Formats: sequence, structure tokens, C-alpha cells
Amino acid sequence: MVHPVLQAATFEGGPVGFAPQDELPEGTAYEQYIWDTRRVPTRNNLHDFFNGLVWHQFPHTKRRLNQLQAQAIAADGVQAVRGPLRDALTVFDENGAVLQAPDALWDALRARDWQALFVDLRPLWREARLVLFGHALLEKLVSPRKPMVAHVYQAPVAINSVASLDAWLAQAVQPGLWATKPFTPMPVLGVPGWWPANEAPGFYADAQVFRPHRVVPVS
Repeated sequence: MVHPVLQAATFEGGPVGFAPQDELPEGTAYEQYIWDTRRVPTRNNLHDFFNGLVWHQFPHTKRRLNQLQAQAIAADGVQAVRGPLRDALTVFDENGAVLQAPDALWDALRARDWQALFVDLRPLWREARLVLFGHALLEKLVSPRKPMVAHVYQAPVAINSVASLDAWLAQAVQPGLWATKPFTPMPVLGVPGWWPANEAPGFYADAQVFRPHRVVPVS
């Protein structure tokens, strides 16, 4: 039985509904079925519950991700290994987040300079907003663990509502760019205010979680 809060998610062009998982025909790709029917096969578990909530919060972006997945399946079929675009779309759908932050924070994040990002520039986080998108990430945060990492995409700081962010993000998802995985990994429990333990001085010294930027040697 589908939870009543997951009855429909509205986007431009019509609503997306939710259906029991066994409605998905055997041999039919999940993403293709959603695109063709505007119905999301849903299991009675936390993972799919969060997926439904994200459909409600980001209907345009979820529909855009689904559109590109379905187009790739129609063109190439379901392969044993996803191509670069489908892989990137899946990574963001499962584990993505959007960060609106001053440039100084983004510079530190891209450099994996965790000391600067979370300690030296800590006051700047009052001007930032991290919005989680990935439903698998939301599920994992029910039982938080320090190593949890989000794949973060940059959004303009001027966007001031989730609806506007959804509209902007749906337009930003373009195949050429997203096939390159334009995301930056960030341990979400390092964000100031997100986890009490990160107030401790040695929290960010854990190199197994806050890993330095890897320099690829030139051959």
C-alpha cells in the first residue's frame, strides 16, 4: 500500500503518481516505466518514502532526471554498465545535494581544504544553505555516520525558495555537462550546525573522512 502522503507530485504537464512496486512489469526498466506512465513504482520502505518526498519537493528536477534516463534507455537499451550520463544522473538522484554558498566556501570545498571550509571560514556558513536531494542520502541520515558524503552541485545564492530552486535545477540538468559529474564530494556531517560532534577541535582531523585533494601525477 502506498503511503497517503505520496499520492501525487505535480510538475508542469501533469501529476506524477505513485503505485505499488508490483505494478512494474517484469523486464521493464524502472525509469522508462515512470516516463511512460507518470507512475512511480514504490515499495513500503524508508528508501522509497524519501524518494516520494523528493518528488514532492522537486517535481520538475525529478521529472528532468527521469526524462534523460528514459531517453538514454530508449537510445542504448539497458546495459550491464550505465553510460556516463545515466551514471551521473543516478549518483545525484541517490546522493546529491545543492549548496548555495559564498565563493570562498566553494573555493575551499573544491580544494578539499577542510580546515578552511569548516573551521577558518566557519562564520560564512551563516550565509550558506545546503539542500539535500538524494533520497538514499536522506535514508542514511536517519542513522548518521561521520563518513557520509553528499555529491554537491553549486546553485546561485540569490535563489530563495525550494520551488525556485527546483525550477532552476531542472533547467541546469543538461546532458553534456552532467555526463562529466559536475559534483563535489562533501562530508555532510562536517557542515556547521548539522552535527554536534563537529564542534570538537579534532573532528576534522580524521583523514579517513576529510581526505586531502588528490594530485594526479603527470605521466
